[in-house]
Amino acid sequence: MDLNESNLQSLTDFLRKTLDPDPAVRRPAEKFLESVEGNQNYPILLLTLLEKSQDTVIRVCAAVTFKNYIKRNWRIIEDEPNKISDSDRTAIKANIVNLMLSSPEQIQKQLSDAISIIGREDFPQKWPDLLTEMVTRFQSGDFHIINGVLQTAHSLFKRYRHEFKSNELWLEIKLVLDTFAQPLTELFKATIELCRTHATDVNALKVLFSSLILISKLFYSLNFQDLPEFFEDNMETWMSNFHNLLNLDNKLLQTDDEEEAGLLELLKSQICDNAALYAQKYDEEFQVYLPRFVTAIWNLLVTTGQEVKYDLLVSNAIQFLASVCERPHYKHLFEDQNTLTSICEKVIVPNMEFRSADEEAFEDNSEEYIRRDLEGSDIDTRRRAACDLVRGLCKFFEGPVTAIFSGYVNSMLTEYAKNPGVNWKHKDAAIYLVTSLASKAQTQKHGITQANELVNLSEFFVNHILTDLKSPNVNEFPVLKADAIKYVMIFRSQLPKEQLMQAVPLLIAHLQAESTVEHTYAAHALERLFTMRGPNNTTLITAAEMAPFTEQLLNNLFKALALPGSSENEYIMKAIMRSFSLLQESIVPYVPTLIGQLTHKLLLVSKNPSKPHFNHYLFESLCLSIRITCKANPDTVISFEEALFPVFTEILQNDVENVSFGTPMHVTHFSFSLAEFVPYVFQRTGNIPPLVRLLQAYLEKGGSAIASTAADKIPGLLGVFQKLIASKANDHQGFYLLNSIIEHMPPESITQYRKQIFILLFQRLQSSKTTKFVKSFLVFINLYSVKYGAIALQEIFDSIQPKMFGMVVEKIVIPEVQKVSGQVEKKICAVGITKVLTECPAMMDTEYTKLWTPLLQALIGLFELPEDDSIPDDEHFIDIEDTPGYQTAFSQLAFAGKKEHDPIGEAVSNPKILLAQSLHKLSTACPGRVPSMLSTSLNAEALQFLQGYLQAASVQLV
Repeated sequence: MDLNESNLQSLTDFLRKTLDPDPAVRRPAEKFLESVEGNQNYPILLLTLLEKSQDTVIRVCAAVTFKNYIKRNWRIIEDEPNKISDSDRTAIKANIVNLMLSSPEQIQKQLSDAISIIGREDFPQKWPDLLTEMVTRFQSGDFHIINGVLQTAHSLFKRYRHEFKSNELWLEIKLVLDTFAQPLTELFKATIELCRTHATDVNALKVLFSSLILISKLFYSLNFQDLPEFFEDNMETWMSNFHNLLNLDNKLLQTDDEEEAGLLELLKSQICDNAALYAQKYDEEFQVYLPRFVTAIWNLLVTTGQEVKYDLLVSNAIQFLASVCERPHYKHLFEDQNTLTSICEKVIVPNMEFRSADEEAFEDNSEEYIRRDLEGSDIDTRRRAACDLVRGLCKFFEGPVTAIFSGYVNSMLTEYAKNPGVNWKHKDAAIYLVTSLASKAQTQKHGITQANELVNLSEFFVNHILTDLKSPNVNEFPVLKADAIKYVMIFRSQLPKEQLMQAVPLLIAHLQAESTVEHTYAAHALERLFTMRGPNNTTLITAAEMAPFTEQLLNNLFKALALPGSSENEYIMKAIMRSFSLLQESIVPYVPTLIGQLTHKLLLVSKNPSKPHFNHYLFESLCLSIRITCKANPDTVISFEEALFPVFTEILQNDVENVSFGTPMHVTHFSFSLAEFVPYVFQRTGNIPPLVRLLQAYLEKGGSAIASTAADKIPGLLGVFQKLIASKANDHQGFYLLNSIIEHMPPESITQYRKQIFILLFQRLQSSKTTKFVKSFLVFINLYSVKYGAIALQEIFDSIQPKMFGMVVEKIVIPEVQKVSGQVEKKICAVGITKVLTECPAMMDTEYTKLWTPLLQALIGLFELPEDDSIPDDEHFIDIEDTPGYQTAFSQLAFAGKKEHDPIGEAVSNPKILLAQSLHKLSTACPGRVPSMLSTSLNAEALQFLQGYLQAASVQLV
């Protein structure tokens, strides 16, 4: 694509169409842009547009498109085409920083993100001058430019917070510190000085405080891995200024907005984070500053209001106290009974209250409420922070803290009892306090695993939780109902089974509650209870115990999906899946009705798949329905095909991402499938495992039918194999497919293609030999030997090149067979090698004879030696699911599990016995030769093992 006015205009038109609400206009434009992504100059055209277009909307659209393009294509992935030319990469890196700094804020943010994506791949090795270019901009004095640099640096360096330690990481951080730490510190001091100078200029203060927030975030990132020497030497500068900023209260920066945190709150929140980092990780160096930070943060907590805008600040401030009180050498700060009482009264209890903002979220933004409360992502909420502080204090002061809170809990419950309709929030806080007091250790799988022995959970359940669950009106006090359900869920490992069984029918009833939070919690609680294990590793609650409730459980779960706000509720769908799994054949009578509802739901969500977890559990539920019903009555397979295949066909024809399936359909659909699937295999990594598995299933069920009625599709099938083995990431999938072709297709149907298959494999061996490929290759050639005979294997090798068979045996089979892993794979290799040793005349009568004993030695090694799992240092496999940018990865369906398939089966139960019997047969055919070859070249240990096999098979060599 040339850089000219015509192309710029054309690109502008297509970008405008991508904003059109009409899919008929929007989708073709998106497809066109996708199709030209690989063209040279495409990214440069986008950058030119976002710089020079007169239309602001087009400029922003170009910026977003550019960022997404970089996200998808910048990373160079082995075996995949490089969509961005080297000249474009160089031009982008040469211009993007300047462009980002001179652009309006909206565009600056997109370009800053793009720089951080490029930096993640190229910095520092391929982009060494990036930091120097950025640091020089600090001298500009223009805070629009400075903040652009800081934002980009933050995007680049924030990954240091979660990267694993490594030499490469240390070297990069050292480079960054050498270039960046001093200028950042100077900028920090200068910005604080400017804040004093412009203390009465609100507009200037807003820009300067934005800079201070970013500087504070950068401080956190650069100090996270270890305490850098530079920051240790300059700790006084940073900590004194941080402390002063915590105490600062500039009225000009206070906002009227009660929801959105202002700049002052955001800055103080980050400083609390920075102080907590130092208190936790560098306590010795930070010790001298700690008391003044504790005082400042305590004052902050007792003077800050309950408004939502202060939530982040308060939670970070409480987290600081929590991190301090857990450290043994700080515990003296909290020992005094009055201090503990004051913390409980002034910090913990007020921040556990259910505020009107929480009530609004519960009713109007249930999804966000559930995400924060149930999934543990409420890391920034006051309640979570208060809960963490309780746990921290209980580490050294469990007795006194429990005693203090017990008084609060009792008084709150007394207040509630006086007037439940008005005082229900008191009970909510009491339940939350009990939960935080009792919880010492928790896991996703088991809930609370270690509880405070001073809290009687069972008694509290009977006196205060059961009453709410038993209330006949499930819609009364929904918050308290949700609290009660959550209590059962998180203390499920601590409560006795009879209390859990008491709760089950009550939870089923709550699936019908109007409140989204309440019926979601009920579904989640049931799903968690159904996964619990009893003493014999069976489920704690059995299908027999669920029998009285089965019909109501299934009815209520499916009705809950029809409740407003829950049409794609992943917790309900997961509970359906888990119920099917627990109840097994008990669901068979209900399946005809349920399968209709599930397929209808699938058709609806496939039109706009937006909830990947919901979709996944929906497919799991479909798999379970098929598995359980077809096991009970194999004749139902046809009815499942009739119900499901039209839906699957529609999904695949509509090219839907986020939805893929692994359940094989009738062989008559093979032609359609291959025509539909081949493009998928090329397009999306996530589709490869399920589609290969589907093709394998077709071959297994109807290899002969395909050969006779769809022979014209065989080249297409082999085309899929060719594409897959060319990729290091997916070559094993190519071998899965090839092995199925060898195993299930009639030999004559692929005779004409066999030689070409082997040539392709040799080409890949020569161009890119990896351990994974060699292991797969060994399994394949030995399966070929098993299915077509050792002579056929020897002949096809030697037809490609004379003496090729000997080279493969000597250079690949003998040295590498020890690396083969997996019982079935080892068995295939053992049987295949046995056939080569005993059924291939060339091994006895030609120059290949010298390989006979080493090959036998390698086979005995395969039987007796541990697996060789070493991998050469220079081999780094791409993770099979490592997909660039946004791509739907493959998610294996647990309930569509594939049984390990043994192509040899019962024909050979013990390969060692087969070897002994086959050698006996060979020695009978040519007396004297086998014992002579063994005695001259097989080592003593291997000979001893072989004698054992012969004795076990009751045969002798002659």
